[in-house]
Amino acid sequence: MRLFRDAGIDGAPDPGTRRLLRILATLAFLALVLTPLAIRRFSSASDVAEAGLSPRAALERYGFVLQEVSADIGIRFSHQAPRLDPKLEPIMPAVASVGAAVSVVDFDRDGWQDLYVTNSGAGSLNALYRNERDGTFQDVAAGLGVADVNRPGTGASMGAVWGDYDNDGYEDLFLYKWGRPELFHNDGGRGFTRASERAGLPAWINANTAVWFDYDRDGWLDLFVGCYYPAELDLWHLKTTRILPESFEYAQNGGRNYLFRNRGDGSFAEVAETMGLVSRRWTLAAAAADVDRDGDPDLFVANDFGINELYLNQDGERFREVGREASVGRAPKSGMNAAFGDVLNRGQWSLFVSNIAEPGVLMHGNDLWVPTSDSGEVPGYRNLAGAMGAELAGWSYGAQFGDLNNDGWLDLFVTNGFVSGEKRDSYWYDYSLVVGGNRNIIADARNWPPMEGRSLSGYQQDRVWLNDGAGRFRDVTRAVGAANPYDGRAVAFADLWNRGVLDVVVAYQRGPLLVYRNTVARKHHWIAFELEGTRSNRSAVGAEVRLYWAGMERVQQVEGGSGFAAQNQRRVHFGLGPASLVDKVVIRWPSGAVQTIDSPALNALHAVTEPR
Repeated sequence: MRLFRDAGIDGAPDPGTRRLLRILATLAFLALVLTPLAIRRFSSASDVAEAGLSPRAALERYGFVLQEVSADIGIRFSHQAPRLDPKLEPIMPAVASVGAAVSVVDFDRDGWQDLYVTNSGAGSLNALYRNERDGTFQDVAAGLGVADVNRPGTGASMGAVWGDYDNDGYEDLFLYKWGRPELFHNDGGRGFTRASERAGLPAWINANTAVWFDYDRDGWLDLFVGCYYPAELDLWHLKTTRILPESFEYAQNGGRNYLFRNRGDGSFAEVAETMGLVSRRWTLAAAAADVDRDGDPDLFVANDFGINELYLNQDGERFREVGREASVGRAPKSGMNAAFGDVLNRGQWSLFVSNIAEPGVLMHGNDLWVPTSDSGEVPGYRNLAGAMGAELAGWSYGAQFGDLNNDGWLDLFVTNGFVSGEKRDSYWYDYSLVVGGNRNIIADARNWPPMEGRSLSGYQQDRVWLNDGAGRFRDVTRAVGAANPYDGRAVAFADLWNRGVLDVVVAYQRGPLLVYRNTVARKHHWIAFELEGTRSNRSAVGAEVRLYWAGMERVQQVEGGSGFAAQNQRRVHFGLGPASLVDKVVIRWPSGAVQTIDSPALNALHAVTEPR
């Protein structure tokens, strides 16, 4: 197999250099395989030993069990991957390996959570599954005008986030794509009107993430969009094959990111450069939270092939990048997820960033950044993924924090698997050969060996990590019923049947959408909050809810997108374990208003409107 072409590439090595690179790559690969790290495996002994637990036994032992019910509730969705320019055909499975996404929304305000799911093949249809309130779902996307969005010439869907950008009480849809981004105005839950041009969106970008947040706290939702490839690339009609990252660790030849400031009249102004969000890294995920506790939302950006970035909001006037100072930007490689959660019940934001691990080859693993301090000018973090048992999962993508067993501690659901090919033979050795090249070699798709149906970190399984409340996560994936053979991308949590539990929805690349109905032990209590802003944005995105109970404090927030290509329900859900009393709840609205609720009722959903 020829790794490099003989002509036509600037910087291509001569034959002697090619032989040397092959030798070095082979030695590096063998060294990795023979290292003691190679014997480390992702499945814990406890998970393997307890894989045969009955659902009843799992419920008794772990406090919850998951049942996959998609077909039973009317959801039969299969994701189609995009087919890009034929020049990329030898490595098409790798370059077209994203696009499966899921977001949760109550688009018709009936009090029941609905699901929007993206497809990516030319002419394929996205789905909007309306909750029928009888245990089933119906796809209404075509009738409402948000299905046929992947027409040839318009690009491919990569994900979607919902937010009420005009404060009319109904969540609107932003669809980010490799191609033409789209904004759909929600017409009172009865249909959607395309508003992309009026909003002032660009004609073509190559985006892989978006987050609604009100960065200037003016009461109108703004929009951050993170891009992977440069906007000038039409991946279906390439003029060059030099489209890939220039480095596996410090690439800066990706797409620029965008910040759209809401003018309040249905249009947006693009202000990324003015606000200091200038970056050309390969962005895959983003999430917003007030990490320095100064009252305005900050932004974390997870980048592939390079360092991650943490932008502190300077009173809505500018963002300051402090990733290295805070330590969260010191771990280069492949940031593929961004999710905030209070894993220690200290009222502080921790951050989970998924990454790649492959036995015997690459053991960087995931990052779980836990705050050492959230006071001072720059918050500090340390990576406790290894110490807490959340480091090694596989080729990880989307992940979310949520209290799956309502015991009062946030658990983690992590999706895994990159490309499961027709063959189980691994592409990793050939992958390592490319790593040995210079930037000109790496960046040109013509230099990559053909995959020929082989797998690259394929046939992995998702991970359900249960927080034991003592600083460790336990792998209970098989025991609770969440093992499957698909390549996971996006995961979202929602109380789909209004039972006071978090159900799980997972989108798989070139695979199905799976819905897991969660059954939780009755001894565990819960409380939830549905917020609506008045002075703040109507969606209440960015509102913090602090719960004080049993000597602990936990913070959660209304999110405008998190994880990878995903959005959880806006409803804020807390598990309480056996607690019989919540001392108080303190809500800090994006406007700065603070509202306290003493001794709220347990096992209930509380609808709260911001005081005017």
